[in-house]
Amino acid sequence: MLFGISRVNTPPNIGSSRQAVQKGDRSDFSDAVARLSWDDLRIIKALSECANRTDAAKKLGINISTVSRRVAQLEKTLGVALFDHRRSGYMLTAEGVELRELAERVELDIVSVARRVSRTGQGPLGKLRITTSDSLLLYFLTPIIAEFKALNEGIAIEVLVGNQTLSLARDESDIAVRATNKPAESLVGRKLATIAWAPYGSVKNAPTSTPFAEGQAWVSYSAALCGLKATSYVDSRVRPDCISYRTDSVAAASAAIVAGLGFGFLPCMLGDITPGLVRVGPVVPELQDGLWLLTHQDIRKSWRVKAFMTFCAAAVAELKPLVEGQRALPVS
Repeated sequence: MLFGISRVNTPPNIGSSRQAVQKGDRSDFSDAVARLSWDDLRIIKALSECANRTDAAKKLGINISTVSRRVAQLEKTLGVALFDHRRSGYMLTAEGVELRELAERVELDIVSVARRVSRTGQGPLGKLRITTSDSLLLYFLTPIIAEFKALNEGIAIEVLVGNQTLSLARDESDIAVRATNKPAESLVGRKLATIAWAPYGSVKNAPTSTPFAEGQAWVSYSAALCGLKATSYVDSRVRPDCISYRTDSVAAASAAIVAGLGFGFLPCMLGDITPGLVRVGPVVPELQDGLWLLTHQDIRKSWRVKAFMTFCAAAVAELKPLVEGQRALPVS
């Protein structure tokens, strides 16, 4: 490894392993390690994630020239190339990969320590960041957040929507409300319910159509949602030419079904309460997911986090029949 360390300074036992190294080399290596800063590591990490200088600079809030200059200086100081510049963008060399891994370890250490020593994390005032998917937020989670906010006026809520998983460990969010059967081991929380899925159609077309009839149009999922169980379920039962619409958003799929683009599978917690939709078949057990409320262990005792998680768990318990597809609804 380039550096087998978890902090940016010289390991205490490194001198004994260099007795065969020339004095000048020892001085150069020590100087390189001493000059390695957190800013350098942040630039290496950002450039490896963005693959181009423009996006990396924008992400860090610095100039493009600063990115180029710092990378060049670091490569000169260490005496190794950290990136290969290809047509597809900047790609890490083997040495660059080790520096990125070091940056990730240092970042996690900084965030963890900052959380533990921060007094503001325990108070009833401040910002609470929640990450979730559009389908969970749209009609289901938003009313819960509104009720919580009414009881806790001093807390500002920021909701980050996306199907990708934001890192609670890296302080990108405080709480995650996710549909999953395998939450990350680094997170703590509880399973609130089992999310049921069923087929839905537009109220305008469903009464006169049969979902799996030959030639019937369907709405399905793509890109980040290709891994959904509903995607493979439909793909195995519907001809490709009959899937008229694909999207990487469950909420967008519900809108497409309402618009009459075809039948589609939705979580019952969304489909049963979306105007213009009707359930056209029974719940499919093999499509179910767990509904999890998660946070990072470093902030689980924060007043704001504890308050929201307690409130949300109680609210979801009352809505469990909706989540699990057990509401009494007419089936077309």
